[in-house]
Amino acid sequence: MSKEQPLKFLVNIYYGLGVIFVMLLKKIFKFDAAHNLTKYNGKCENLHGHTYKLVVTVEGKPDNQDMVIDFVLLKKIVQNEVIDILDHAYINDIIENPTAENIAKWIWGKLSKKIEEQGVKLYEIEVWETEDSSVIYRGEDE
Repeated sequence: MSKEQPLKFLVNIYYGLGVIFVMLLKKIFKFDAAHNLTKYNGKCENLHGHTYKLVVTVEGKPDNQDMVIDFVLLKKIVQNEVIDILDHAYINDIIENPTAENIAKWIWGKLSKKIEEQGVKLYEIEVWETEDSSVIYRGEDE
C-alpha cells in the first residue's frame, strides 16, 4: 500500500459516513485611512496614513450549495460594517489609539456576530499596515 492509500481510505470512510470537513475561506479588502498613535513616542505619533490590507477568514462547512459562505455576501458584510466606516477616515475618531492591533480587535467586534448570523464562524482578522507588517487577531480566549 502506498503512502497515499491510507489517507485516501480514511477520506472515503469520512465521506461515506457523511462527514464534511471544516474549511477556511478568505477574502481580501483594502482601505486608505489616516491615524496617529497617541501612546507612541516617535514618528508614528504624527498624523500619517496607510493603504491597509484586510484579510477576513471565516470557518465553516460547505452548505447545500457547496459553499462555506457566498463571497458576495461576505464582501457586503465587510463593506457595510468596516470599509464604509474606515475608508478615507481619520481612524482616531473611531478607534482609540488605532494601532494595527486595536484596529484588528475593532474589526473583529464589528464582524463576528454579523458573520455568525450567516452560519459560519469568524476565524481570523489580519490587518496589514504596510507590505511587510501585519497583525493577526483570532478573538478572545473563551
